[in-house]
Amino acid sequence: MYRIFCESYDNYISQYYDTAFQNEYRFKLTKPLKLIRDPEEYKAGEKNNTLEYRQLRDLLFYMQKQIEIYPKLKAFLWTLESRGLKGHYYGIVPEEDLIEQVKLVNMFLNLLYWDNKTCN
Repeated sequence: MYRIFCESYDNYISQYYDTAFQNEYRFKLTKPLKLIRDPEEYKAGEKNNTLEYRQLRDLLFYMQKQIEIYPKLKAFLWTLESRGLKGHYYGIVPEEDLIEQVKLVNMFLNLLYWDNKTCN
């Protein structure tokens, strides 16, 4: 699951390499997700209690509550917890953003952005 997420995330983000698109809503939604992709960045965010770190923890908390709607989240969250990434409610992310982020993660897990790259 983690590898699928990483490869799909990379492929999705590659659409936004042109800085003209980096202010788009869907790109902004992915900013906290990069902490899943990069464990070192996650650790730095945790140490400094960054906004993106707290946003990701809000998302992970919200995802836990969405397992019945998106069953693949269960295995994915288990994989993240085994890596030390756990949800916590901060209440800083608007629910509409959380809904869209969960949909995006679900698309990643359903291989909509899959390619044959490598993920550490």
